[in-house]
Amino acid sequence: MGCAPSIHISDSRVVYHSGKESEDSNSPHQTNTLSLQQQGNSVPGLFIKSSHTSTYKVRANSSKKDKRESSQSMEAEGHTSRSSVKAAVTEVQFGPMRLHQDQIQVLLVFAKEDSQSNGFCWACEKAGFKCNIARTPETALESFLDKHHEIIIIDHRHSRYFDAEALCRSIRATKPSENAVIIAVVRRQTDRDEASIMPLISAGFTRRYVENSNIMACYNELIQLEFGEVLAQFKLRACNSLFTTLEKSQEAIEITSEDHIIQYVNPAFESTMGYQKDELIGKELTEVPINEKKSDYLDTINSCIKTGKEWEGVYYAKNKKGDNIQQNVKIIPVFGHRGKIRHYVSISRPCNDNNKTEKQCERVQAESQTDIQTCRHKDRRKGSLDVRSTTSRGSDGSSQRRHSSMARIHSMTIEAPITKVINIINAAQENSPMPVAEALDRVLEILRTTELYSPQLGTKDEDPHTSDLVGGLMTDGLRRSSGNEYIFSAKHVHPVSGHLISSLSLTDIPPRIAQAMENEENWEFNIFELEAATHKRPLVYLGLKMFARFGVCSFLSCSEATMRSWLHVIETNYHASNAYHNSTHSADVLHATAYFLCKERVKQSLDPIDEVAALIAATVHDVDHPGRTNSFLCNGGSDLAILYNDIAVLESHHAALAFQLTLRDDKCNIFKNMERNEFRTLRQAIIDMVLATEMTKHFEHVNKFVNSINKPLAALEENGGGVADEEAVKTILTSPDNRILIKRMLIKCADISNPCRALDQCIEWAGRISEEYFAQTDEEKQQGLPVVMPVFDRNTCSIPKSQISFVDYFISDMFDAWDAFADLPNLMQHLDNNFKYWKGLDERQLKTLRPPPE
Repeated sequence: MGCAPSIHISDSRVVYHSGKESEDSNSPHQTNTLSLQQQGNSVPGLFIKSSHTSTYKVRANSSKKDKRESSQSMEAEGHTSRSSVKAAVTEVQFGPMRLHQDQIQVLLVFAKEDSQSNGFCWACEKAGFKCNIARTPETALESFLDKHHEIIIIDHRHSRYFDAEALCRSIRATKPSENAVIIAVVRRQTDRDEASIMPLISAGFTRRYVENSNIMACYNELIQLEFGEVLAQFKLRACNSLFTTLEKSQEAIEITSEDHIIQYVNPAFESTMGYQKDELIGKELTEVPINEKKSDYLDTINSCIKTGKEWEGVYYAKNKKGDNIQQNVKIIPVFGHRGKIRHYVSISRPCNDNNKTEKQCERVQAESQTDIQTCRHKDRRKGSLDVRSTTSRGSDGSSQRRHSSMARIHSMTIEAPITKVINIINAAQENSPMPVAEALDRVLEILRTTELYSPQLGTKDEDPHTSDLVGGLMTDGLRRSSGNEYIFSAKHVHPVSGHLISSLSLTDIPPRIAQAMENEENWEFNIFELEAATHKRPLVYLGLKMFARFGVCSFLSCSEATMRSWLHVIETNYHASNAYHNSTHSADVLHATAYFLCKERVKQSLDPIDEVAALIAATVHDVDHPGRTNSFLCNGGSDLAILYNDIAVLESHHAALAFQLTLRDDKCNIFKNMERNEFRTLRQAIIDMVLATEMTKHFEHVNKFVNSINKPLAALEENGGGVADEEAVKTILTSPDNRILIKRMLIKCADISNPCRALDQCIEWAGRISEEYFAQTDEEKQQGLPVVMPVFDRNTCSIPKSQISFVDYFISDMFDAWDAFADLPNLMQHLDNNFKYWKGLDERQLKTLRPPPE
């Protein structure tokens, strides 16, 4: 606290300061500097005077109870604990910076002395803070501008003396106040008279203090401020030095948000790129063409920095004039709240001739780094259309290898496409400079991984809902090493019976059912109305109408009776007891498939045999589904998992069983009149589409579709059209390989289109799938199996969070790509509306499907 002046006590019990004042009390303002040293017992009821301060009086008539409580509290606190705390505050660790905090200064603004002002004075003394007292707004403002107090406590109880809110506004209008904490002392109110704090917040107060003159209450308030708001403001003040460093740096520095919104650029960046700050701040990187678009490297760069790794190297950037500038650059992900990446910092400087060769080795890496600034981040999702593949190890151990022993691979006479790519890279390495060869080493390591398309998640704590969904849907589970493995017993396959609704045809469908199917060509068609009308057997009726519309019986050369029997057999083998994977889900997927087949670009791409294959695949894609995931079956050692070697267990079973049911009885064999080769082609297409619904290859299918179809079509559209482009579009749409990709994408989107349905249907489907997952978690716990999706505990699960994670991770990118191809604005609008609905529930911390009734 500095040197205290000597104290002389007169007969009238007035204390005078004498001798040299401390530096901090040497102020021309009419304020009191309180510097009482406790030596033995404190002296209550004193007038304290100094040559530059007004009179200040501590209450002489303090109650004995107050004195006793204060004395006991201070003694209990002890000097040792406070000194240790002070030491921690005096030296503050702020990231890599070690900061030293000066003694905290407090300004008390009280028009008149009372027990409350006295309480804060003694509390300041106990806390080791410097304390100044002002009696008027004018002297308070002058004192603050002179000393820049960290804490200002203003008496808001007596409006007849001065306007506390007006004083707060005056202080807030000054520059130093941005780091000050301002407290309003208010009267104690009854519960009925409790007033809103908003007027105080609007005036600039940080918080309020309900009057309580007890010294320990005042002391506790000061300590909370010290370790809360004051410490936070102290750290913020330290940021000024960091920004000064950034402003004076000769390297170009750019800071963006997690969504790649530009938040800061320094003068060096402005000078290098030719932009002014106002042209950049607040804009997405895609809006500012400061870098070349090298989409070939987007996948690699995202797979690196999304995991928190730095990228460093050389790339070419375009300035405002369009000139290319070669730069050394480093992009650093910065982690923040909840351990997520919150910012990206880009540090770059133009290359000079001396270091071009030195840095060239990093060029391939860094060129891909430029594309991080072109990533698209939409409000409803976390990711983008990038391939979130796992990055391989660094090239530290392989940097000196030149792969000169590749003769055996080069001499292979039968080469897969990936082998050809590797051979081309190896050949390029042989005649390349060492830096380029090292970069190609890294490319080869990535290409040799087995999961080129699988995403890499962060830690499970980052997003448990996403992690559990991925674990449950995209893996084959974890094998139990114990002997008590649960054996899943598949339900008995229902045979074809002779009395199957054999009289049913399109001409005699009951009116209520016919009415429920009136708008089946429309996306707003409500499958649940048909489910109710058909008593949970909608597949036969919808299938008959859909297949008639597409002429399936004519294509297959089968009778309507045979088709009717086949549909009945398939629907009978769906489990009505399943909450989600039942024949209603199959009918819903069939409806979505038929809807997509009617879109113009899809019709341009597919042949009649493709359309028939898609409709049949949609009908059978989940037949005999047990209501449990592949992971559950693999963990339990089920017969199906053993039969299919833990690989695409359910999807393989659905496809195999569908053909078993169809071919074993002529009454329902819709393929019996087909020519052999045509049947083989149709069968292959159906199996391929059913297997495409397996989620482990989700990202592979989506990214192949984007790279092979979306991007080439977009490039042609940018060229402006023409006869040659029309032929190129036709080639893209109708090539055999691309037709396969389109059919896979079509059934995948149809299979998980629930988030794109109308809100009431979306909510119903969300409830059904959640119930099925809840039942699986219950059974896993009962059987002692690994719990594949722990968040789906019916007692704790947040359904809104699970839907948000599902849309973020699986739905958004896929439907963006499908919409770009098929033009589905109504679906995308539903997707946005439904996502906002789930976000709204989650923000209200609700875990249910719907908000509680008002």
